[in-house]
Amino acid sequence: MRRSICVLVLVCIVVAGFGVAVDAARGPGKINVLLITGDDVGAHNWREMSGTTREILVASKKFDVKVCEDPLILESETALKGYDVIVFMIYTRSMPMPPEQAKKNLMNFVKSGKGFFVQHLASASFAKWDEFGKLCGRKWVMGTSGHGPRVPFEAKITAKEHPITAGMDDFVCDDELYAKLQGDGEINVLVTADSDWSKKTEPLVFTLNYGKGRTVHNAFGHDRKALMTPNVRKIIVRGVEWAATGKVK
Repeated sequence: MRRSICVLVLVCIVVAGFGVAVDAARGPGKINVLLITGDDVGAHNWREMSGTTREILVASKKFDVKVCEDPLILESETALKGYDVIVFMIYTRSMPMPPEQAKKNLMNFVKSGKGFFVQHLASASFAKWDEFGKLCGRKWVMGTSGHGPRVPFEAKITAKEHPITAGMDDFVCDDELYAKLQGDGEINVLVTADSDWSKKTEPLVFTLNYGKGRTVHNAFGHDRKALMTPNVRKIIVRGVEWAATGKVK
């Protein structure tokens, strides 16, 4: 009985995912975004975070955004086909390793030339999956990564010619200043801040190439107040567009 229920649930996920994928193709001229979110067991007001991020993207009129509250949508290759970019906002505390098909689908999605935009604590997901950390460029590791007390801090634009940050000036954001993200792969750092907690200059927004695709990692975004910072909003809109297409109009 238990096996039958599991199979039924998986079929429902695939069928629902197929419907969502077809839906995603309905926005003519728009970038199709799959925003994956979900309960992170009290670490954040995750519905506020995902709702605000969707609001920011939709307001730009560049995107058609569909929201899924289950990372197992990654198990359906069919469900992913209709999207140009995945915005990953879920910290999957209870899932140290995703199913093999989900891993394969996510890697192939980006390697084929599409985009991955990971935000705030979502890089802490899949703690035992090393390749996910490489996809994120840098990864929050529990017990190593961290931040000091939340206070307004100055964020510095370090790549003024990149399409995501072109024309932007340094800005102040009231947010958590993430520090000691782990990883040693090559990344292109766009925004940094000096952390009193780590005593180092920390990368907060950066990009990398993954196969033919692109990752944008945005460490801002603890809550609506942080997300609504004007330059953070620009980073989200431009970052998702660049991840999806490799350019910003």
